[in-house]
Amino acid sequence: MSALQAEATPSLAWTDNLVLNQPELDHTHQEFVELLNRYGDALDRGEDALPAFRELLAHTEAHFAMEERWMAATGFEPQNCHSSQHAMVLNVMREVVRYADELGDREPLSIVRQELVQWFPSHAEMMDAALVYTMQQRGYDPATGTSQVPVQTPDGAQGAAGCGSTSCGH
Repeated sequence: MSALQAEATPSLAWTDNLVLNQPELDHTHQEFVELLNRYGDALDRGEDALPAFRELLAHTEAHFAMEERWMAATGFEPQNCHSSQHAMVLNVMREVVRYADELGDREPLSIVRQELVQWFPSHAEMMDAALVYTMQQRGYDPATGTSQVPVQTPDGAQGAAGCGSTSCGH
């Protein structure tokens, strides 16, 4: 591999910009970055990156499920843009595995890498930051699943609209 190829290889560094000051989520995000880079390293070495990608997918499924539980507990609407992004990312990742397994096509493994590297920081800095903010506003403790400010029923208008962020337009 030439020096130019090495420089062009997308990877994601764990930086202070990704820290949301929610320990469980920060740890999960750091693991995501490590797994994404491990899968990328396998691609760079010309190895079969599918096992590392499957590990990233399993982690991402658990990661998003955790966030979905927190959104539900803090009153996010069931059909919100944060959840929609999760569903889209998981659908793409699952299709990459399907292509590799059923069609023997490994090219999507390389393509999705760059997409995830580009997508994740903005998702964390906007969508996940809005979730953490909502959790803080409600006094939500993910360890106990309790909130200091209870979420009211949908007709009580206490839930978080959209994604909890003013940037999503809901």
